[in-house]
Amino acid sequence: MMMSASAPVSPAELEARLRLHRLPEIGPKRFSKLLEAFGSASKAISAPASAWRSLGMPTASAEARRCPQVRDGASHAMRWLERPEHHLLMWDQPDYPALLAQIPDPPPLLFVAGDPLILEKPQLAMVGSRRASRPGMDTAAAFSRSLAGAGFVITSGLALGIDAAAHQAALDVGGLTVGVLGTGLENFYPQRNRRLCDAMIASGSAVLSEFPLDAGPTASNFPRRNRIISGLSLGVLVVEASVASGSLITARLAAEQGREVYAIPGSIHHPGARGCHQLIRDGAVLVETIEHILEALRGWQRLPLSTDTPQVDHPLLMLLHAAPHTSEGLADSSGWALPKVLAALTELEMDGRAVSENGRWFARVS
Repeated sequence: MMMSASAPVSPAELEARLRLHRLPEIGPKRFSKLLEAFGSASKAISAPASAWRSLGMPTASAEARRCPQVRDGASHAMRWLERPEHHLLMWDQPDYPALLAQIPDPPPLLFVAGDPLILEKPQLAMVGSRRASRPGMDTAAAFSRSLAGAGFVITSGLALGIDAAAHQAALDVGGLTVGVLGTGLENFYPQRNRRLCDAMIASGSAVLSEFPLDAGPTASNFPRRNRIISGLSLGVLVVEASVASGSLITARLAAEQGREVYAIPGSIHHPGARGCHQLIRDGAVLVETIEHILEALRGWQRLPLSTDTPQVDHPLLMLLHAAPHTSEGLADSSGWALPKVLAALTELEMDGRAVSENGRWFARVS
């Protein structure tokens, strides 16, 4: 669960969190439990093993705290963070992505290469088969170009196939895109997309991972990273997928997180369409054009304004004219759900009536 925002983290506490993060069998829930029980990662690291046992922590986790590999890995991460394009987002700090913080098990740490500010912009996830057909790749590219051109950040998993097509198409139109890895940022997989990853970082987009920098491509990592893809996004579009595709895991997680699920249908004779057809039978929105997605998102911001209310009296604009706000702050002030706020901000930005700068939204003055 999301922790309440705390004071800025000291270098010593940061190093302790990085050590805690590297311990075996310490996932988001145990990480949170340790910080809540001891008050800080520094105190958790130095607490007696008996205190860890009383919290139900695995023996292997407690014993690994002073392991040289754990200390060295944390020290290396501290050096990695010295580069200006490298960032670490922590779930109790104000720069953590607000939408991701709402999922049941948000990552306690996010390593980001590139611009972390784009994580607060409205995102749409696009996922699909690694062995996609050429028509599927073309469809992914076309939808990505249109959605990126409409102001959405395109989020995917930097895998082969549909993921790569979506990322590249967003870059091709000067859009923004986010890649979520199932490995550490220094152990990139798949290597065939390394050049695409570098282009994303260089162009002002971002690549991120919850895993330690040197984490390898183990099978269990990829379903875990899928919850981040969906958690960052307003909705998930599945372009082409078999019934066994990991994309269906992302779609299921999206539905559980309260996100919209979209699926593009295909031929009944094409195995790569069967996963999308299954999603549509389960309630996903059948998508044939970008308008089917935009219509649903616009619907979130329709408001019962009176006929004599000037257009400038959009509730969010009224708040922004009073003072700049973060998207999360707008949700708090307006009482709207955060996805609704982000969808509305996208409309206002597209209309030239609001602008985002350094993580805060401002009303444009005409």
